[in-house]
Amino acid sequence: MRMNLITQALNPFESGRDSFQVSLTIRPACGLPGEYQYPTDSASLLRLLHKQTDLPESVIERFEGNLTLCRQAKLLGVELSDQVLTKIGYFLD
Repeated sequence: MRMNLITQALNPFESGRDSFQVSLTIRPACGLPGEYQYPTDSASLLRLLHKQTDLPESVIERFEGNLTLCRQAKLLGVELSDQVLTKIGYFLD
């Protein structure tokens, strides 16, 4: 399923750390309702993007730069499998 991923640092003034807490907003890219907030940290989110998506390295690096410098970043139309969405709690059985 194609999803839009939007991050916001939970503690934007925290500096000098390799990883920081973020809120990841996940919503369907096609405009359907279904927004979900997922609390995570920046390092875990980047691992997920590297391992669970087919995004080019350059796109992930740009995302990481925005996340690190601005403490917010977004990726639009990212293909996430049902397995990944279920793992992070998007689908509730």
